[in-house]
Amino acid sequence: MSARPDSELLRIADAVVAQARPGEQLEAYVSRDSETDIRVYEGEIEHFVSAQSEGIGIRVIRDGRTGFAYAGTLDERAIAEVLAEARDNVEFGTPDEWAGLASPDDVDVVPQDLWNEALAAYATDRKIELAKELERLALASDPRVRVDDANYSDVAAESAVVTTTGIRRAGRENGCYVSVGTLADDGDETQTGFGFSVGRSPDEFDLAKAAKEAAERATRLLGATKPASRRLTVVLDPFVTAQFLGIISSTLNGESVIKGRSLFKDRVGETVANPLFTLVDDPTNPLAYTATELDGEGLAARRNVLIDGGVLQGFVHNSYSARRAGTASTGNAVRGGFKGTPGVGCLALQVVPGTRSQTELISGIQDGVLVQQVSGLHSGVNPISGDFSTGASGLLISNGQLGAPVREFTIASTLQRMLLDLVEVGGDVDWLPMRAAGVSLVIADMTMSGA
Repeated sequence: MSARPDSELLRIADAVVAQARPGEQLEAYVSRDSETDIRVYEGEIEHFVSAQSEGIGIRVIRDGRTGFAYAGTLDERAIAEVLAEARDNVEFGTPDEWAGLASPDDVDVVPQDLWNEALAAYATDRKIELAKELERLALASDPRVRVDDANYSDVAAESAVVTTTGIRRAGRENGCYVSVGTLADDGDETQTGFGFSVGRSPDEFDLAKAAKEAAERATRLLGATKPASRRLTVVLDPFVTAQFLGIISSTLNGESVIKGRSLFKDRVGETVANPLFTLVDDPTNPLAYTATELDGEGLAARRNVLIDGGVLQGFVHNSYSARRAGTASTGNAVRGGFKGTPGVGCLALQVVPGTRSQTELISGIQDGVLVQQVSGLHSGVNPISGDFSTGASGLLISNGQLGAPVREFTIASTLQRMLLDLVEVGGDVDWLPMRAAGVSLVIADMTMSGA
């Protein structure tokens, strides 16, 4: 969110918090969102959604008990009813010694330009044309390619949070992306591919690159066979790395650590990865699709180094998990909107990149595999033990060159071993429409199970 001290939503939240009674902490979270989703198939609109929503969520904490209520309207009478309901719900709450709202922590907001007027004014028919053009470009890239779907999506969000503990902040942001799914046919065989492009406005899209990547991902897997099982060097494609980072982020979540559900519990200060590996959660980087100035509790978003040169530095916290852990919030409260209370999580995870391209990384590998896609990753990882096994497809690497396509194999290890066996980080950062950016990773001595 880009800060907005004059927000209308801020004034609404102010009016609610002004009604706080002695002995109670009160938080008003007000938001207004809009989104557009367009899907095109064979030049025609197959799916179109343009939706707006607004509402308020109110939290009341008294004597360690929490009450919460919300409404999907900003009507004054409805807001009064929500406040009354939240107060009533306090009586049903379970006492919690750590219950409480966030308090200002004197961390300054890092100013970012996260609102784009060009996107806000972008005409709907032009959004539709972008999806159609992406489909045309993908089809033109290779005669073997069909397009499963071409999509345009955008979102605009404005929110304000005010508390009796002294937080009073508001902000807004918008962003958009296009994506295309492809199918490549060769006889009875069909392979799939995909491509993305993200931006603060459609003017930042690279449609040609997204179309080309989607076509190449599908066509280069044609003729894929099941490989022989062995141990070899694995190169993770940036999109696959981003998926793994999503798993790793859950193990660096302060709430998970407190509950004993993290493989990194009690390991702060230990070497947990190759010294080449530095992992940061940096929502202050405007290149990240999920960049923001504020977290879900109204604290300033900030750059948190989680693993520095292979050494575990700490975990991400909101105010509640920090209180339980005896530390301070890292500005990592996450909130799905006015209908819920804050959770905790990484906001914009990134591996500090190296300098070499994926092609250069591959050039030094004698026997390996480039993992282009994985399946069942989230269900195949144990966040406590770190064990994982996931289905995969990609291309073999032989004597520094990409070779035959392979599929229906699994890669297996533990997250701990994978981080320690890392031998190089690529410089090919891929900014994706998710909470983690991608980059190629080279991992030595991993098990590939196939035929």
